[in-house]
Amino acid sequence: MKNKFSSFTVFPIILLAASVLSFIVKKQNDNDRFVTYQVNLKKNDLKFYWKDDKGQNFKSIQNLKSWVENQKKILIFAMNAGMYKEDNSPLGLYIENGKIVSPLNTLNGQGNFYLKPNGVLYIATNNTPVICQTRNFKNSSKIKYATQSGPMLLTEGKIHPAFKQGSTNLNIRNGVGILPNHDLVFAMSKKEVSFYDFAAYFQSLGCKDALYLDGFVSRMYLPGKQWVQTDGDFGVIIGVTKQIN
Repeated sequence: MKNKFSSFTVFPIILLAASVLSFIVKKQNDNDRFVTYQVNLKKNDLKFYWKDDKGQNFKSIQNLKSWVENQKKILIFAMNAGMYKEDNSPLGLYIENGKIVSPLNTLNGQGNFYLKPNGVLYIATNNTPVICQTRNFKNSSKIKYATQSGPMLLTEGKIHPAFKQGSTNLNIRNGVGILPNHDLVFAMSKKEVSFYDFAAYFQSLGCKDALYLDGFVSRMYLPGKQWVQTDGDFGVIIGVTKQIN
């Protein structure tokens, strides 16, 4: 009996199966390499934290967690939010509740922060997120939160020109990008990773712009994905909370 399926029919099916398998393997590999948190700012309560109501630096995620719990809230997510000085003050721009706490840093220097272009993540008062290069940032009364860090991982979909594929400069890293649907996506590498591979991960998620936040000291608190790190000695921390009913 003649097979009713021709070789021309089977070939696309094989290609489709191979494509699906490749996607599954890549997804599994990414889950092994990165922990991510996607947040819709229209639906979730995201804030930037540096000091408590007594003027004390939070420093650690545990301190922030304890503080928000005293406010009758649950900490859903937290991550260190940019580079800082020895006294835990922000190295660059920091805006909290519309107030400039630390000015924009346009200086040249050594280290990742100064690897131009660096950039700014800011949240508008209408809860729209923006990531832009430092040179393009313009302050406005419509900005609620902002943190400056560097370098930019992606600019208009392109990986930072200083990053090299196959680089041996490996470290734990954390950063933030904006997805095509305008949600923010925060990511931290579970293992040491190069700048290029970290940027490429945000690129694979569809981000056009992404900003490096820090490395080595990076911590993330995300109990929903069984990722709980509550230590640290940071400057600014980004957190998402939920009111206890």
